[in-house]
This record gives sequence, C-alpha cells and structure tokens, in this order.
Amino acid sequence: MGHKEDLLEGAKRCLLEKGYARTTARDVVAASGTNLASIGYHYGSKDALLQQAFLALTEEWGDQAGAAGTGEERKELPADPYERFHAVWEQVIAAAGASRPVWKLQTEVVTRIDDDEKLREAIKEPQREGRLGMAEGFLGIDPAKDPEKARVAGLLCQALATGVMIQWLVDPETAPSADDLTAGLKVLMGEDS
Repeated sequence: MGHKEDLLEGAKRCLLEKGYARTTARDVVAASGTNLASIGYHYGSKDALLQQAFLALTEEWGDQAGAAGTGEERKELPADPYERFHAVWEQVIAAAGASRPVWKLQTEVVTRIDDDEKLREAIKEPQREGRLGMAEGFLGIDPAKDPEKARVAGLLCQALATGVMIQWLVDPETAPSADDLTAGLKVLMGEDS
C-alpha cells in the first residue's frame, strides 16, 4: 500500500478505537506509519481524511450486512417476503456485536453534523446511495429497474437498521431479534404473528 491507503486504514482504526472527535492527525500518522505532510498531500486536511475513513467504514458495514451479498458470495433470498425479511435481519443482528464500534461511531458523527456543514455534505450522497444498496442487498430490489421502489424500500431499511442498532448499543439483552422484528411486521400488516 502507498501512503494514501495507509492513511485511510490508519484513520479507520483510529475512528473505531478513539472516535471522531478524539482522533488527531498525530494519531492517524502513528497508526499508519506515515507523516503529517502526507495527510495534506493526499486528502487536503485531517477532516477530509476522517470523512473518507468514516464513509469507508459505513460502506464496509453495508457490504457485510447485505444479505444478498455480491458476486460469488451472493445468497439467494427466500421468495416469501416474511422469510426474506427474517433472513436479512437475522444476518444484520448476528453482526451486531462486531459492528458495535461502527454504530457507536455513526451515532457520534450524527451528533456533529449541526456544527460541521462539510461533514453533513460529505455524508448526504453516500447515505442516499446506502439506502439503494440496502434495498438491493436486503430485499433484492434492483434500483436500476425500479428506482422509486428501491428508494422507498431503502428508506425503510435504513430507518430500521438505525433503530435496531441503537437498541443493540443501549441494551443488547432486550434488543429485537429477527423473530421479534418479523412478528412485529406481521402485526403491522394485520397478520397473525
């Protein structure tokens, strides 16, 4: 890897270990084995580097959480919508422990966006893309074939993922399981759970 990639990897490690606000340029340099000048040369600023590292971490989470996967890893989703919903959330929840640092970081970043317009702008488009990725990965909806269906399904998936992971951060003992979420969906749809 070159300095640019080393910096990104070092920044990702620092964000997961220290959080957004507590990560300094010197921390990133120490974690990446590079130098301070490399940050400016490759990313323009520490903030721009941290934004890229944050986006890379959330994208990696999305790639891991998507039940359909990609390429050779692609799993066939069940045809029944309730079974598909259950399978997706079973996978997402199974990764809750491992993804805890990413979700902790995400909650910190959300608390910063009112005071950091550049950060807000940096995450807007990736958030929109993430919704479409969730629609495709979680539900098998191709955004190219049905953009509106993918958009609204992605909005719901993103809202559910955020809510579920916050519950897992706060109280894993009472956080919802895939069974709970599927039963709740059936109740909302007016069907027996």
